[in-house]
Amino acid sequence: MARTPSNMLELGTVAPDFTLPDTNFGGEKNIIKSKGEKGTLVFFICNHCPFVHHVNEELVKMANDFQKQGIQFIAISSNDVENYPDDAPEKMTEVAKNLNYPFPYLYDETQEVAKSYDAACTPDFYLFDSELKLVYRGQMDSSRPGNEIPVTGEDLRNAMQNLIDNKPQSEVQKPSLGCNIKWKQ
Repeated sequence: MARTPSNMLELGTVAPDFTLPDTNFGGEKNIIKSKGEKGTLVFFICNHCPFVHHVNEELVKMANDFQKQGIQFIAISSNDVENYPDDAPEKMTEVAKNLNYPFPYLYDETQEVAKSYDAACTPDFYLFDSELKLVYRGQMDSSRPGNEIPVTGEDLRNAMQNLIDNKPQSEVQKPSLGCNIKWKQ
């Protein structure tokens, strides 16, 4: 299990545009057309990563809590499915249905979207405001597989609540940590 930190894209960066196929609800999703009223959380995950398995339940809870408050959740998988077939689109659909993902789960076959976000790991989180400017990037919380810290989503929950309440974000934003994105050769 590789432990790769996120790259910490510069705050204020405008969300790179994309349109990708949605393996959960069908069709395609575009970030500009799909953005939330208060903000948009773009996050890179995949099916097989133990770090993602560790946080999946909390991700669903957070989405159920915050989507009704105007934060749109958009999950993206960018892994090389030739070498990691568990991350293929049909498997993404299964995972989304089995875990009741209440958010789109997009497939980035070319990996161009992951590259445009400078994504490095799964999970990797990017919270944008209503104008799609980056206000938070980093960890969901301090829990990791095997470290005995409960999964609460504290850091990400606080960032989303600050956005909703028009409060400043914490200056301390710790990188996420997870499996590296499986890049194509």
